[in-house]
Amino acid sequence: MTLKEQLNADVKDAMRSGDKEKRDTLRLLQAAIKQEEIDRQITLDDAGVQTVLTRQVKQRRESIADYEKAGRPELAEEERRQLVIIESYLPQMMNREEIEQLAAQAIAEVNASDVKDMGKVMGRLMPQLKGKADGRLVNEVVRGLLSKK
Repeated sequence: MTLKEQLNADVKDAMRSGDKEKRDTLRLLQAAIKQEEIDRQITLDDAGVQTVLTRQVKQRRESIADYEKAGRPELAEEERRQLVIIESYLPQMMNREEIEQLAAQAIAEVNASDVKDMGKVMGRLMPQLKGKADGRLVNEVVRGLLSKK
């Protein structure tokens, strides 16, 4: 079963069970996927759907931060609940320790000595971590490792 088929089936299940929040979140995802397909004039495969879902996760995280800054905890909580639903369709993300190991290897491979070499390290590291780790966390880890040198 493809990811799009899984989303369709889960929307139907959410409708049957009366889970309005899950239903609405999944419909938003379906709309984002459909919009991407229309914009690019293609039918997305699972990798393309995952890219759209990853973009939605990033959007939710940014919204949570914005709502918290604006003093709107109820809206931030709604975004968090949507985030949990969306992340359930993505592969498990790498934790900080795993990212640190790969970052240390990449730093050694490109002979990076300080923060100025961050672009080289990120260029080497991000293709390996695409879809497996949050880019902001990777950036933070690499910056931390390079600043220690």
